[in-house]
Amino acid sequence: MDVSLQLQRPLRFKEVLNHRTDCFKIRPFLGSLSFARTIQFTPWRCECLPSRVSLRVTAGAADFSKRRQRRLSTRSSKSSKGFGRKTKLGTGNQKRDQKDNGENEDSNIPTLSESEESNQTEMESTVAVDEESTIALYQKNKVNESEKEELKEDVPSKTKSYLNAENGSARKVVEDVLGLQKKELILENDTVSTSRDVAAYEGKHFTDYAITEEKHLAGTETDGTVTGKDEKTIEDASAKLKLEMEEKLRKQEIERLAEGNFLKGNKIFVYPQTVRPDEDIEVFFNRSFSTLNDEKDILIMGAFNDWRWRSFTMRLNKTYFKGDWWSCQIHVPKEAYKMDFVFFNGQNIYDNNDKQDFCIIVEGGMDVFAFEDFLLEEKRRELEKLAKEQAEKERQEEEQRRIEAEKAASEADRAQAKVETGKRREILEQLMKQAPRSVDNIWFIEPNEFKGADKVKLYYNKTSGPLAHANELWIHGGHNNWCNGLTIVEKFLRSGREGGDWWYAEVVVPGRALVLDWVFADGPPKVATIYDNNNYQDFHAVVPKSIPEEMFWVEEEHQIFRKLQAERKLREEAIRAKAEKTARMKAEMKERTLKRFLLSQKHIVYTEPLDIHAGSTVTVFYNPANTVLNGKHEIWFRCSFNCWTHRMGPLPPQRMLPADNGSHVKATVKVPLDAYMMDFVFSEREDGGMFDNKGGMDYHIPVFGGIVKEPPMHIVHIAVEMAPIAKVGGLGDVVTSLSRAVQDLNHNVNIILPKYDCLNLSHVKDLHYQKSYSWGGTEIKVWFGKVEGLSVYFLEPQNGFVWTGCVYGCKNDAERFGFFCHAALEFLHQGGLQPVPYTSENVVEGKRAAKEALQQRLGLKKSDHPLVGIITRLTHQKGIHLIKHAIWNTLKRNGQVVLLGSAPDPRIQNDFVNLANQLHSSHSDQARLCLTYDEPLSHLIYAGADFILVPSIFEPCGLTQLTAMRYGSIPVVRKTGGLYDTVFDVDDDKARAEAQGLEPNGFNFDGADGAGVDYALNRAISAWYDGRDWFNSLCKRVMEQDWSWNRPALDYMELYHAAKKY
Repeated sequence: MDVSLQLQRPLRFKEVLNHRTDCFKIRPFLGSLSFARTIQFTPWRCECLPSRVSLRVTAGAADFSKRRQRRLSTRSSKSSKGFGRKTKLGTGNQKRDQKDNGENEDSNIPTLSESEESNQTEMESTVAVDEESTIALYQKNKVNESEKEELKEDVPSKTKSYLNAENGSARKVVEDVLGLQKKELILENDTVSTSRDVAAYEGKHFTDYAITEEKHLAGTETDGTVTGKDEKTIEDASAKLKLEMEEKLRKQEIERLAEGNFLKGNKIFVYPQTVRPDEDIEVFFNRSFSTLNDEKDILIMGAFNDWRWRSFTMRLNKTYFKGDWWSCQIHVPKEAYKMDFVFFNGQNIYDNNDKQDFCIIVEGGMDVFAFEDFLLEEKRRELEKLAKEQAEKERQEEEQRRIEAEKAASEADRAQAKVETGKRREILEQLMKQAPRSVDNIWFIEPNEFKGADKVKLYYNKTSGPLAHANELWIHGGHNNWCNGLTIVEKFLRSGREGGDWWYAEVVVPGRALVLDWVFADGPPKVATIYDNNNYQDFHAVVPKSIPEEMFWVEEEHQIFRKLQAERKLREEAIRAKAEKTARMKAEMKERTLKRFLLSQKHIVYTEPLDIHAGSTVTVFYNPANTVLNGKHEIWFRCSFNCWTHRMGPLPPQRMLPADNGSHVKATVKVPLDAYMMDFVFSEREDGGMFDNKGGMDYHIPVFGGIVKEPPMHIVHIAVEMAPIAKVGGLGDVVTSLSRAVQDLNHNVNIILPKYDCLNLSHVKDLHYQKSYSWGGTEIKVWFGKVEGLSVYFLEPQNGFVWTGCVYGCKNDAERFGFFCHAALEFLHQGGLQPVPYTSENVVEGKRAAKEALQQRLGLKKSDHPLVGIITRLTHQKGIHLIKHAIWNTLKRNGQVVLLGSAPDPRIQNDFVNLANQLHSSHSDQARLCLTYDEPLSHLIYAGADFILVPSIFEPCGLTQLTAMRYGSIPVVRKTGGLYDTVFDVDDDKARAEAQGLEPNGFNFDGADGAGVDYALNRAISAWYDGRDWFNSLCKRVMEQDWSWNRPALDYMELYHAAKKY
């Protein structure tokens, strides 16, 4: 059979994979060859997709009418399935033997020669072929009854049937694979020029697949069905083959893309060309078009969504494509809308697309706003998790503190019980030595020998004392020196005993009594008026058979201990209840005050709900009748959040609608999750016009429950009174109370006060001298201390203005307080919260004071931990990804971090604003990011930091590390440019430093990834923790190194002299 095929190459590989498979059908034709089959294409659609395959088929025509008759005559009566008799399959070797001997398995099956001798019928047909059907190898199609009948007519009656036609055919799978291989052959060579080529290709593969199939089925009886195991094996083999062929087609398409992009001069391309979220892509980079054309290593460094999500660094591998292409695979996260990246050599040579960075748009995923909401939601969940962890940590710490406090208090109670027991024992033993068993003619006890819990009779001679004329006699008694107070009260009876006026009372001896104590009275307690108390010494009698003394005192100490514990717990519970009540009352008071504040302007503006929560929707009601916008035809609402600094900026102006209540109008706003304040004004037109901005102050309403907290303000009160240390009137109470209330709102408050010689210093904690400065022709000493939890700076001018013995009342009060106010302003102007300057000789003390001042100013915890400072512009050149990594690593090492800087790119600035808010929420006492320009603060950071981090990607000169060393701060830098020229690693650069006549002065690293910066930063922090003396000597060393212009000036002079010679 001669077959000529002309195939037009598909436009795209994607179309080959995605088109439908209903254009034609591949059926097995059982021919005369032992190991091969021919293929029939039976179209059942008249319209197909535009891609077409033209086929010119020349087939041997046989007498099909006869074949049909024979097929019908031999049809099995037992089964309607299959095409022929059940027959035992031979092995592959048996079939090859038959072929070699020229034998036919069934003489009724026509041979190839018979087919060639038959009349030739030539058919030309153009069949529209759906491209997908050529490679859809595994679709299982059921053959309906009519199709089976048609197939029966086309197939000889004595043809072998290996598989059941209704359940699919293993041979059919092989033929489908063959069809895909033929298509691949055509794709590779564009056309198959002759039928001989196809036949040769076809025959070879038919033989291979037939052998494989018959080996698998050899020696088994079959009724035309396939077992599940056989079908699974065939499907696995077919699936594997399909994957291999798809991979080959993919490589061919990438090769065409590489060739096309190379010819166009494109530096990069990706495959697939449409990048979608949550998929893998391959990035291709042409080294020959790049600044990296001579580099051996090519790496990609990037992140997603404007460098804000899932950063990565990967190594590229050389490909075999023409044009020096390198590639790597990257997974695009489902949250991505954009991928940003640069290429570099792993060190300091970069290709960043002419400072534009490379970027690829991700289609079909989130947009920028959806990603912002996603980040906020992620942050909210993270903060909730951190809050739970922090709450659990605090609970455990509180429990541990409670246990330790209970243990300490219990030990104190035990010690106190022991002391009290010792005192009681000493007194009681002295009493026992003096106590008699009886006194003649006054009292005695019967029986003479008794013990605790015994009932005894106590006899008293009424005429022996002041009760001789009493009508009644009573005993008021106790035991063990009245240890439990009055425990015995009994009335006496007349005894009739001779030798005096004797009376007796029956008394039960207390169980733990060593000594009985009593007095006689003329009546019961609270009624008696006359007592016989043995001349104010009371009566005492030893209990003869009391419990052993040592046992008694052990038990006594234990009882005293239990009593002390019970009393202490009652006191603690009372204190705790009082504290809880006070806190509850303060919280309720704050809530009532806030509501009153919000409702105080209800005649102008109010909200529903009154308490605004982040993530909720709020309606703002406004009454223009009571404002400057009275009578305006339109009212426009202009709103933003977080003191007009929110990342979304001001919301679009919104025209307010009439409300139901009178002259009010309303507008509805969705409050973002990262809001802590709602800010708004009103105008008469969309484009502005007249505004109501509350007299220039704007309207502000607090937002609760946001994931971002309001950054603390730094507030200084300059005052001449302060309760309780310098109070004259109500002003002193206002200064202290207002400052504490503002500080309770999480702001930083300082007070500047004159250091009067009449101050009540007993209320000042940790008062100490800090510095001196000059103003107004006099020296002013600065002292610092804590009053009521507030930080107070005391100014003491040496001209005597505050040494008057009073606050007010001097003739020159106006001059005194005028001088003080100017001196306080000068203190602030000179950076008064900064420490006194220091030199290399007192660097340790100076930097300690500077660190405390820095911690105080920024609201960090005052602690002796390593502090890393970062002073930089926030740009990619400065290594912002390394800065972020270093911040988290420092916090992990229990250090503190202060960053000062801002970004010209609003996207980067916004990214660091989010980071600052996150750190303020999770590490408020360890980290502070000041995202602005502040020259005085930069000097305080240089002075207060232990390390200054400079992880620049490239740095032609670099002055930050030089300034840091001038302040005695140790630089931690990346090895690039001027940083490498001036910072010599203490571990790795001793020889290089000696060559420059210097000593090592810092820590540096090579890479541009987290591992690199960790290498330097971890060594630096470990040195601070483990070798403080060595670290302090390093601070002294770097301060003494000369990094001024003195040395460069000499070098330039040499250059000038050399120039004069020419």
